[in-house]
Amino acid sequence: MCIRDRGSETSDTEQPITDAHIDAINQLFTELELAYHNQFHKAFPGDKTNVAKQLWLHSLLDLSPEEILRGGRRSIKESAYLPTLHTIREMSRPSLKEFGLPDVHSAYLEACRAPSPKAAHNWSHPAVYHAGRAADWYFLANNPERSAFPVFREHYQRLCQQVIDGEELTQPDTPALPQEHSTPLSLDERREKLRELRRELDL
Repeated sequence: MCIRDRGSETSDTEQPITDAHIDAINQLFTELELAYHNQFHKAFPGDKTNVAKQLWLHSLLDLSPEEILRGGRRSIKESAYLPTLHTIREMSRPSLKEFGLPDVHSAYLEACRAPSPKAAHNWSHPAVYHAGRAADWYFLANNPERSAFPVFREHYQRLCQQVIDGEELTQPDTPALPQEHSTPLSLDERREKLRELRRELDL
């Protein structure tokens, strides 16, 4: 059963109800029914399917149609269980992997284990370095995970969102090695050095 009657043009949250959103919900329910047949019919028996679609439409209206479908398809791919509204919302977000970002715990371990100087380490993503620096390297190294991880996670998730939103994080500033300038000595300078050496050795 498809929902087609939009009724009011806005939801309770004043979000406009578009044909694209309706199509996305209809498509989502079709895909969920195919993937979770028995679970689906147990959760949405008979005529309750259309009522559920109306609920999901209004509850997910702040997401784009593309995000709604992405949430459903990721749920199908990653879970053996029929997703809830909350799961669809969580799964609608782009995965960190799509942006080359490690998951938050892997990023935490990388930040803790990276040798000094930190800026010279080959980081999996600049966000890991910047999160570690924001959390404070000394704090991470001298506190147990139960204390340090939440602090790191807060900084890392903020930086991940910046990356997802299109911001390009700067690479760590690698300390430059001091440049050595050596100019060959002239013949007279070499002779003077030799005379000084002989004086020192009393030759």
